[in-house]
Amino acid sequence: MNRLYHYPLSPFSRKVRLCLAEKRIEVELVEERYWEPTPEFLRRNPAGKVPVLRMGSRMMADSGAICEYLEETIPEPPLMPRNAEDRYEVRRLIAWFDDKFYREVTNKLLGERVFRKVMNTGYPDSTNVKAGARAIKDHLDYMAHLLDQRRWLAGDSLSLADFAAAAHLSCLDYISDVDWNRSDTVKDWYAKIKSRPAFRGILADNVPGFLPPSHYADLDF
Repeated sequence: MNRLYHYPLSPFSRKVRLCLAEKRIEVELVEERYWEPTPEFLRRNPAGKVPVLRMGSRMMADSGAICEYLEETIPEPPLMPRNAEDRYEVRRLIAWFDDKFYREVTNKLLGERVFRKVMNTGYPDSTNVKAGARAIKDHLDYMAHLLDQRRWLAGDSLSLADFAAAAHLSCLDYISDVDWNRSDTVKDWYAKIKSRPAFRGILADNVPGFLPPSHYADLDF
C-alpha cells in the first residue's frame, strides 16, 4: 500500500493529495505532527517536513518534486501541458502560491490561527493576522485577473497550478479566511475544483479543536 505522511491543514500535503486522487492512486494517509519529529520520521525526510510519500520501496519528500514525479511516471490524466511555454506558466504559478502566497497569506493566517495553538507556541500575533488579511485581497484580485482571460489559472486545462492554489485556499477556507464574495470568477473556479472527485478527501478533513464553517464542504457554497 502506498502511504502519504501528511498533516491535514498543510497546503503542501493537500497539493500532493489532490494530485494522487486525480490520478486515482490509492494511498493510506498517516497524520504526522512534523513539528514534533520522531527519529523514524526524520529517517523518512531529514528536512522534517510533510508531505512524504512512500510508493513501493521509494520514499519521496518535497511536494513539488513528488507532483512532478507522479506526472512523469503516471501521465494520465495529465496535469502539465505539453507545450514548454505552458509548462513554464504552470511552474511559475505553483511557485507563486507555494512561495509568495504562502509567505504573505497562508503562514500569517493559518500559522497564527491554527499552528500557534497546535504547536503550543503562544497566542496569535494580530499584526501578522491583519497583514495576511490584507494580502489575500491582492492575491484574489490577481487570480481574478488570470481567470478573466483563461478557463483555468494557467490556461485552458486543469493543471498542477490549480491544485497548488486550491490547496492553500482550502486550508484558509477551513478557518473562514477567504472572502468568496470578492470575486465571482474566483468563486466559480473554486466551485469547479471543489466539485471534482479528487477533492472529496479534502472536504472530509477534520482537525480536532477547529470546526470548519458550514459552507466548507458544500459544493454550492
